[in-house]
Amino acid sequence: MKKLILSLLLVIAGIAGASAQKFALVDMEYIMKNIPAYEMANEQLNQLSQRYQREIEVVNNEASELYQKYMQDKVFLTAEQAQAREQEVVDKEKTATELRYKYFGPEGELNKKRQSLLKPVQDDVYNAIKKISEEKGYQLIMDRASSSEIVFASPRIDISNEVLAKLGYSN
Repeated sequence: MKKLILSLLLVIAGIAGASAQKFALVDMEYIMKNIPAYEMANEQLNQLSQRYQREIEVVNNEASELYQKYMQDKVFLTAEQAQAREQEVVDKEKTATELRYKYFGPEGELNKKRQSLLKPVQDDVYNAIKKISEEKGYQLIMDRASSSEIVFASPRIDISNEVLAKLGYSN
């Protein structure tokens, strides 16, 4: 009987402790869309990406033209000339692949630029969320935009507008 009462008290204590925890949600997509610096950085990144893509397309087109010219002239070329032209096509295709990796790879120019432009804004948002969490005693703040597990959440626990206000953007 004592074990049953002790177990019941532990369960009640656990439930009481769980109910005392405070949770909140933020919508990072909403927050970021309402920060002009983030939108400007995204626009710069899009323009840079398009410029890099055009540069790669030029090299790809050159490789394609070289290949087509090679195929047209193939019957007139000696074995050595054919091999030299094939190598020229392969080198141009390799150049295009290297450019793609240089610009769009994991350590590429676009990724470095993204880090330099977006990280400061993301850090500011994180710090604002952290301050709100400390001020209001939240144990957990989840991102509603990136969590597919959240089916429904009360708008009362969404602190996205508070985060924007803390950053100086009123909505």
